[in-house]
Amino acid sequence: MGETRTETNIPGGQARRRGALRAGEWVQLTDEKGRMHTELLQEKGYFQCHQGAIRHVDIIGQPEGSVIPAEKGEHRFTALRPLLVDYHLSMPRGAQILYPKDAAQIVMEGDIFPGATVVEAGAGSGAMTMSLLAAVGPRGKVISFEVREDFAKIARANVEMWFSGDVPWWELRLGDLSEGLRGLADKSVDRVVLDMLLPWEHLAEIQRVLAPGGVLTCYITTATQLARLGQDLRNFGGFTALRSWESLVRPWHVDGLAVRPDHRMIAHTGFIFTARRLADGQQSIRHSEQPLGELDSRDALWEDESLEYEKPRAISERKLRRITRDAVAKAELLGIHLDLEATSSEEQAQAASSGPDEAATREATTDE
Repeated sequence: MGETRTETNIPGGQARRRGALRAGEWVQLTDEKGRMHTELLQEKGYFQCHQGAIRHVDIIGQPEGSVIPAEKGEHRFTALRPLLVDYHLSMPRGAQILYPKDAAQIVMEGDIFPGATVVEAGAGSGAMTMSLLAAVGPRGKVISFEVREDFAKIARANVEMWFSGDVPWWELRLGDLSEGLRGLADKSVDRVVLDMLLPWEHLAEIQRVLAPGGVLTCYITTATQLARLGQDLRNFGGFTALRSWESLVRPWHVDGLAVRPDHRMIAHTGFIFTARRLADGQQSIRHSEQPLGELDSRDALWEDESLEYEKPRAISERKLRRITRDAVAKAELLGIHLDLEATSSEEQAQAASSGPDEAATREATTDE
């Protein structure tokens, strides 16, 4: 039998996820009640909360999963490396991220496989990008489009912090999706993942670059967007296996025989829509996917610019400054230099008017 080949030197790979806890990497300290604290380990570092304090040197060199007692008092903390899902929910963000439940379904239902070439738009804060990069691996390629320069900078910062540096198989492009796709060869893309306001405006270029059998996955937040996307895909033709759904996650409380649903759940966050490209010149034979013909006269409502989903809400300068300060500070602790400068409101308005913005701006661009 041949030797098993294990890649340990790729960014974010096995070398960064195994072995004793080291200085210069993130550690997650969890107390007895499940409260988590994330720290960057440093030789002279010092963690402190209301339950006690721990010197980083008492953590460095310990096996992952060790229980570390506080210096004073009876409290203890479990030391583990953060998972990607933990980083998704705690990283600096300018745009609202996809929830992990949606990102996981996009990777599975969108069939993001090792070695695939994937086009993504928009990058937002980089959460979905990290899941795609992990799924395709170093033999694949992810090309991310983002129309907003401020969001693109935050996305790059988050990705490089998670992977501890540059990711060779990732390309981040600033600009409109359709314009960017014109530079790609016909049938050169395996999968397309869209998280944007008006995905139906880019169907022609998507069909051109997507290989026959390739999967188009769209994440959209409102029922009106869902209806419009299904309507336009049927009229456009060339796609089949149209599916749409939402996922709801309800945690359960399990304590011996005391088993019950939790009082809170993660309900609607968005819809996922998938379709597969047919061979050139072919049309779907499914009755439910036949063209709808002329659109209803009321369809002009879709183009009403007063509709909230039709134009992005500007991120406040105060919030953007806070996000960039957070990202720069965390990156510097890792030895990564980031050139992040807050974009002014005027520059944001110019970026927004240059083309349709990503749907990732839908909620989180308001002040928290």
